[in-house]
Amino acid sequence: MSWIMPSETAPQERIWMAFPPERSSIGHTAEETHEARTAWAAVAHAVAEFEPVTMVVDPPDIAAARTYLSAAIDLVEVPLDDARMRDIGPTFVTDDGGRLGGVDWVFNGWGQQDWATWDKDSGVGAEVVRLSGAELLDSPLVNEGGGIQVDGLGTVLVTETVQLDKFRNPHRTKADVEAELARTIGATHVIWLPRGLTRDSQELGTRGHVDIVAAIPSPGVLLVHSQRNPSHPDFPITADIIAMLAGTRDAQGRAWDIVEVPAPDTLRDELDWVDYSYINHLVVNGGVIACSFEDPADAGARRILEQAYPGRKVVMVDARPIFARGGGIHCITQHQPAV
Repeated sequence: MSWIMPSETAPQERIWMAFPPERSSIGHTAEETHEARTAWAAVAHAVAEFEPVTMVVDPPDIAAARTYLSAAIDLVEVPLDDARMRDIGPTFVTDDGGRLGGVDWVFNGWGQQDWATWDKDSGVGAEVVRLSGAELLDSPLVNEGGGIQVDGLGTVLVTETVQLDKFRNPHRTKADVEAELARTIGATHVIWLPRGLTRDSQELGTRGHVDIVAAIPSPGVLLVHSQRNPSHPDFPITADIIAMLAGTRDAQGRAWDIVEVPAPDTLRDELDWVDYSYINHLVVNGGVIACSFEDPADAGARRILEQAYPGRKVVMVDARPIFARGGGIHCITQHQPAV
């Protein structure tokens, strides 16, 4: 049996999300929790216009969840520490026989971050696989869904600071990681980015998830985050990443058509330099749920996404409250492909 992770543009069965629990890194106060739940609900309702959404809810929060979410959103009870389903949930794969599988990576709080807890989250992947009816594929690799981007044809983008992180996989080599990605998601060609964005490398970050840096909207095409302001620390970082990717090819040997997606004009929030990125979008059946930052660059990003995903409606949702908590729209959602 040969498993492969389909392109995110392939037909989907549903989107999985997780409802922000009380007293977590998502929100330390009632006001912060309310802000997070409102933002997560806005994404869920935007997705529900295109396909079914299942929201995983920590059992004590089930009544609260229904006050934020319409009847269109399915609720299931699963213990939670956090609410970034792309990372705590499984990565879905399919095989040539039309079977659905779910890779349950080891999750350890984004490399044992001191602010994270993961006793409950470490069991979410296997439970979502069970609820979906997929076949469970256990993996010993510490990994998160936000740490991989695929084209469905054997190419995967990863980051040295994530999969080779000493707090994730201290004894694994690139060859070890590549072998496991081949076994679980059918990756025959692994492209290693050297690092991620500045803010994502700091507190509440992931140490460099690729899904905020680059996406593959179609075979041979890369959307890549580009910071155009020289005062931002990501200016040289994104330039280096773009140059590096320009020297790589996909699994079919094609040179990439690189489409640079300019970062928002906003440079800082109340804490530090922002890592606001339009790359962190979610593709759904007939649509794209994209990040808005109430920024002058939003309109240009919408046009780029409309061109990259022809025939899909681009819906933008304010992602600032999500990014303030270490992620974006892609980070808090996980797609289940149709089989």
